[in-house]
Amino acid sequence: MGQAGMAEAAVRYLRSVRATVPVPVDALPRPELRCVGADERAPLDPREFRRVLGSFATGVAVVTAPAATAGEPPAGFACQSFSSLSLDPPLVAFMVGRNSATWPRIARAGVFCVNVLGAGQGELCRAFAVSGADKFAGVAHDAAPVSGSPRLTGAVAWIDCAIHAVHTGGDHLIVVGRVNALGTEEGDGPLLFHQGRFARLAPP
Repeated sequence: MGQAGMAEAAVRYLRSVRATVPVPVDALPRPELRCVGADERAPLDPREFRRVLGSFATGVAVVTAPAATAGEPPAGFACQSFSSLSLDPPLVAFMVGRNSATWPRIARAGVFCVNVLGAGQGELCRAFAVSGADKFAGVAHDAAPVSGSPRLTGAVAWIDCAIHAVHTGGDHLIVVGRVNALGTEEGDGPLLFHQGRFARLAPP
């Protein structure tokens, strides 16, 4: 049987079984996103929760965004809860407190840059961890190539993103960003955070 005959046989077969093909089933609706109710909370001591979770060493980043309103400074805050999320499409995620004063400004901008801090940038991290004054005063930075978000000088890596999705997560929000550009810089390794203190990688 040639290719034409094989094609005709396939068409006849498909026509014969068309009536038996099951009707597509609609996907179930997504569950509503919500916070955990007061009656669903486990009886955990918040101090013990912090102590145990502090055993997990993390990197430290500063999430920045360009000014969304003329005349105001850029936005930025120190972030310990950052993670890669997806390779295809390229996604990252960070967590921010629901009562953060900086998050609404990042949300209005619609874009952000994650600056992975270097081992010698502990003081810079502390400066971005406070609320109030212009955190960028005296801080060297340039513009990330796509979003224009501040890219901090001395950071060992930067990830330039657009906000892709936002989900609730208890007293925090889970912000998913689609990566548009990224890169690394020369440095002495990343700044780490462990058990409430900054640390750095031991030399090999």
